Amino acid sequence: MTEIKLKKAELIINELIDQYAYADKSDRPWIIGFSGGKDSTVLLTLVWIALKRFKEKHPYPFQLRRPVYVVCNDTMVENPVIASYVDEVLAKIQVAAREQDLPIFTKKTTPKLDESFFVNVIGRGYPVPNNTFRWCTDRLKIRPTSSFLHDQIDEKGEAIVLLGTRYEESKTRERSMKKYEQSGSRLSKHPTSSNTFVFSPIKELVLEEIWYIINAVDSPWGFDNSILFQIYSDASADDYECPTVVTNKKHSSCGQSRFGCWTCTVVKEDKSMSALIDNGKEWMIPLLNFRNELVKDRNKSENRSSTRRNGMPAVTEDGHNQGNYNHGYMTKLLGRLLEVQRDVQEIKPEITLITNQELIAIQVIWNRDGFFDQTVSDIYRKVFNKELTTSNLKTLNQTERRLLSDVCEDEPEYYELIDNLIALQESKTLLVSKYGIHNDVEKRIEDFVKVK
Repeated sequence: MTEIKLKKAELIINELIDQYAYADKSDRPWIIGFSGGKDSTVLLTLVWIALKRFKEKHPYPFQLRRPVYVVCNDTMVENPVIASYVDEVLAKIQVAAREQDLPIFTKKTTPKLDESFFVNVIGRGYPVPNNTFRWCTDRLKIRPTSSFLHDQIDEKGEAIVLLGTRYEESKTRERSMKKYEQSGSRLSKHPTSSNTFVFSPIKELVLEEIWYIINAVDSPWGFDNSILFQIYSDASADDYECPTVVTNKKHSSCGQSRFGCWTCTVVKEDKSMSALIDNGKEWMIPLLNFRNELVKDRNKSENRSSTRRNGMPAVTEDGHNQGNYNHGYMTKLLGRLLEVQRDVQEIKPEITLITNQELIAIQVIWNRDGFFDQTVSDIYRKVFNKELTTSNLKTLNQTERRLLSDVCEDEPEYYELIDNLIALQESKTLLVSKYGIHNDVEKRIEDFVKVK
């Protein structure tokens, strides 16, 4: 059995060498989608071994002409355990590739600030994703990676994406993969990106073979694969285990848990995070509780507006609101998220759940939506008992406020209007679309006049 598994791995390595150096004479780059999980780790391991073997026989640099990019997408809401692990792995890969003189380069992609999870949920009031409104995949994963892919295509004309997908994962995945395969060719056309081809070298490996390679083959970039094995083992719920061929007694049976965003509300329950908690990572309890609250409160009418962001009505026949989240609920969500971050940082100070840049973007959107009753800074101060530190979030200083207050002493409502307009104007300097700022200012003045 062991010899059969090693033989399959050798066949894949030989196939990789042939495709890299002989079957394809172009220099179009290879782009490896790397999540840090078991499948992408095996894929990169075999590619790395293939390049080293080719280099040993062909030591001239020009023969390793094709760059190999290890592209990791960070959604900014990754499971913190995996996010920390991936950062360590990417650092090792970068150093080892340079020391071994291999054309392997790491790249981490992230969503644009304006498209991050919390900017959309807490800033714009998008209801958290579910199976019928799964807006997260496109904004958090597809767009950032596609942007890097298109940059490579613009430079080289074409690119080849190597994926760690396997037939065994599911019947749906197998059908999807085979739909685009071309008879007699290792490469298949990318389903959505022109001038892009897909190569899936490990597609026929089964789960036991994946874990055997991880346990039996030393990481070519010098990482300890037992760490990955332990992460999967800790994240495997009792009812979701799978047997695996082991190489020593320490390698007990290990689950095939899927890791994703810690905020994921598409799945009914987050079994991997629950299992991690059960296996000693109690500091994740606030994250799991927050995630569960997102699911529980998603469809409550009192949390939703009667219209969508485009102004279209969104009320059911029985009077249930189905629009975006209202500002009352968004401020509550922000407060809860910051409380979770505070509690987690008491044990894991290196973990940041929402960045200061995202907080700024949320404030800008609130301003442009005409919501001035509560500020992000006030909520932050209440939770952390300190000011939100950022040089980008401008506010009137105390002298300016005193002068403005004196001028508007007889009519304090004008003080509020001017303060609101300044906040709107300052949003032009931040990393959010400036489109419509003129209309936003006019609308705020119109609302003020109606009240007067």
